Amino acid sequence: MTYNFEKAAKFLPVKTASTVVLAITFSTNTLLPVFAGTTTQNKQLISQNTQKVEITLVTYAVTKAAYSKIIPQFVAKWKREKGQDVVIRESYGGSGSQTRAVIDGLPADVVALALALDTKKIEQAGLINRGWEKEAPNNSIITRSVVALETRPGNPKGIKTWNDLIKPGVKIVTANPKTSGGARWNFLALWGAITQNGGNETQALNFVQQVFRNVVVLPKDARESSDAFFKKNQGDVLINYENEVILAAQQGKTDTSYVVPSTNISIEGPVAVVDKNVDKNGTREVSEAFVKFLFTPEAQREFAKVGFRPVNNTVANTKPFVDKYPPVKTLSTVKDLGGWDSVQKKFFDDGALFDQIQAKDK
Repeated sequence: MTYNFEKAAKFLPVKTASTVVLAITFSTNTLLPVFAGTTTQNKQLISQNTQKVEITLVTYAVTKAAYSKIIPQFVAKWKREKGQDVVIRESYGGSGSQTRAVIDGLPADVVALALALDTKKIEQAGLINRGWEKEAPNNSIITRSVVALETRPGNPKGIKTWNDLIKPGVKIVTANPKTSGGARWNFLALWGAITQNGGNETQALNFVQQVFRNVVVLPKDARESSDAFFKKNQGDVLINYENEVILAAQQGKTDTSYVVPSTNISIEGPVAVVDKNVDKNGTREVSEAFVKFLFTPEAQREFAKVGFRPVNNTVANTKPFVDKYPPVKTLSTVKDLGGWDSVQKKFFDDGALFDQIQAKDK
């Protein structure tokens, strides 16, 4: 698949004190190249020489607000240190759709997706080298969140814990974990509500079955779930991400009626360099530098401002974030469940536990 960025693009220049931002709009993805200003500086020879270098970041939609602040900072830093203009084209969309687009030819230099399972699919397609998790700090995890229960204003059904989801008359909205990567986090949080508190897997299966009996709509993805809850007024509670709730409130789309259960799962978003593409494009140095920058306090503060829990301890332990993101009492990870390969096979493959739950409820 061939992508002609320039032919399809519509440029909208926005000037700032030290950078120029050009917005490029596409029908399916949004690409936003950003490059440093033209102030004369001492130039250094680097692998791409002093000519302008371009890279493409492919990521999922909810991160756009953070990257709009992070990218200009990196661009200015690269210009200051290397004397070179760098353009970063940004592509946003659902994590699963973005994964398929990269495999089909979208020329990503860096991918930052909603779950490691998507990144592994790109690895399996031969575009990312094995062991990518160890190529960056923190096992390449740049964002964290937790599952939140978003209620109607004032929480009229009194939903405060996972157990409240199985009460008679409670109507739940959650995306389908068979079609939504994000909804898999929701399912795993429900499972962990039992297994992380001393329950066995039989008890966990029984609990999750009861929850899904109260699900009134099972949309294909997180966007449709939010539309069902807010626009169509379906359900009493939406199983959502904490960062999604916070960002929507900041944008004036919702109020902040939500609960973070004390037993939860760490929703971890990884980043990786797309090795085959950067080696082809000669962009490895700047791509790896950008990935490294995402772990800095400067970048982590921007993620934290829009709802993500910082992975940088310095940021996490400073105000306002130390108050904004209180610790979760019992927090599990996908690794505790055996890793994504095991999780996919056990819960979400055809005929696995989720399909069995759906079949019993028909």
